[in-house]
Amino acid sequence: MQEAGTVTVQVADGVGRLTFGHPKGNSLPGALLAELAARITELGREPQASVIVLASEGTGAFCAGASFAELSAIADAESGTRFFMGFANLINAMRECPKLIVARVHGKVVGGGVGMVAASDYALATTAAQIKLSELALGIGPFVVGAVIERRIGVGNCAALGIEAATWRTAEWAHRRGLYAELHEDGAALDTHLAALVRRLAASNPEAMVAMKRVFWEGTEHWRELLASRARLSGTLVVSEFARQAIERVSGSLRGG
Repeated sequence: MQEAGTVTVQVADGVGRLTFGHPKGNSLPGALLAELAARITELGREPQASVIVLASEGTGAFCAGASFAELSAIADAESGTRFFMGFANLINAMRECPKLIVARVHGKVVGGGVGMVAASDYALATTAAQIKLSELALGIGPFVVGAVIERRIGVGNCAALGIEAATWRTAEWAHRRGLYAELHEDGAALDTHLAALVRRLAASNPEAMVAMKRVFWEGTEHWRELLASRARLSGTLVVSEFARQAIERVSGSLRGG
């Protein structure tokens, strides 16, 4: 696997399966974000896929959030904005995709990964799928992903995640608040239920599912502009002295320094 990460697409039996991976906890560098957005857009136009499954590699974390290597390397607000636009573009690709997206969440989810799950239309998870929004601990905030997380679980719950930036919330907490539609004991049980769900969806009326998706996302037509403005905010904050020091501290701890 290359440092930029990988994205694979498989289409079979009416289901498009999109799987991403990165050696550092399935984290999300800019190139991987762009690739995910592009592949979701392509699957939205794929006539052989009626439903999309979003998954990640391995048995560890589902997604460790933004790439620390790239966060540390951001030199100015303009490049910071470009990086956070990667999350904005992915969320917009997911909400604009005319097909239902089902997330398979097998492990812990951090930051931008929580936004990715929230941008799916239905999420199945294991009891190991704890969540955390760590952005405030890095001197920034969950501004881009906060829009879609807030929409999924409500303002109060989103605020609790954002303020308690060092606190892991259990999968049960996320399930009770609507981030996860289903919880399963382990990966095997998760895959059994996922296979049954997507088989039913693949056999359902495509036009009805497209209409459902459109209704689910009513009121977000302005998100191209909203998320771009949030990306500019994050891009400005990430190059502040406070954020630089916070990111370096966290990066050092991850390196064992």
